[in-house]
Amino acid sequence: MYIVKRVLTMFLTLWVIITLTFVIMKCIPGDPFASDADVLPKEVLQNMRAKYNLDKPLPVQYVLYMKNLATFDMGPSIKSETRSVNSIIADGIPASSRLGLQALVIALFFGLLLGIVAALNHNKPLDFAAMLFAIIGISIPSFILAPLLIKYFAVNWHLLPVASWGTWQHTVLPSIALAASPLAVIARFMRSSMLEVMNQNYIKTANAKGLSTMQLVIKHGIRNAILPVITFIGPLFVVLITGTFVIEKIFAIPGLGKYFVDSIFNRDYPVIMGTTIFFSTILVFTLFLIDISYRLIDPRIKLTSGGN
Repeated sequence: MYIVKRVLTMFLTLWVIITLTFVIMKCIPGDPFASDADVLPKEVLQNMRAKYNLDKPLPVQYVLYMKNLATFDMGPSIKSETRSVNSIIADGIPASSRLGLQALVIALFFGLLLGIVAALNHNKPLDFAAMLFAIIGISIPSFILAPLLIKYFAVNWHLLPVASWGTWQHTVLPSIALAASPLAVIARFMRSSMLEVMNQNYIKTANAKGLSTMQLVIKHGIRNAILPVITFIGPLFVVLITGTFVIEKIFAIPGLGKYFVDSIFNRDYPVIMGTTIFFSTILVFTLFLIDISYRLIDPRIKLTSGGN
């Protein structure tokens, strides 16, 4: 029953997001052809607006858009007449996914490791060093870190390439720039959670029974401490997989973020709405999977509509 309600809530949430996105796009002053009003005849502009249903009343546009969306058709791109929104998303998502997955692996592995090491060395030099690294990672925005990585690793030291896409070497610097901030956040979450778990009575009991520190950490500590981190991983996964706009622009990566930014500048409403709906669908579905995964990680959590 809980899963059925969550599925219904998921679809309701998506409908609200789609409706709000549609209304907001239509409330923006002007239209995609405003920049062409001075160079094209009035009749041509009217025909172009009619082609994309922009001449119809707003409720009719909404019904037509929802009808097409029900068949997974997000419509044609206004500025790229030969391409559809579906094809643009299909072209952009592979690069964004590859980059995002690498950044997610880096952030998770080093973030969890850093948090565990800091917690096990509480108030010791390793703890202070790990938290100093985390503070620096949170404080430096990715759009500042990215040019610094380019300057030193690509321009000064000639270790890695930039401004192109193809081999794994091209993914290293943008992956690090993407992973730095979430890595620091995961490290802080894991440290706080591990400190709380390691001070629980059952941990002290297990320690009194002779279990080694490694056994305590692996069998009891990490599994119970990782739940808050998983809550953070859901939205983080979507952000990294679907692409970070600034990073993709800086490193000239042909990902979904680049197409989204370009569509905003070009007032390409179908692409803006399509990518927004695509982002939202992945986010809502990922959060649903995260809720289900809680039960697998901690059997004490019951998936019932009345339980906590």
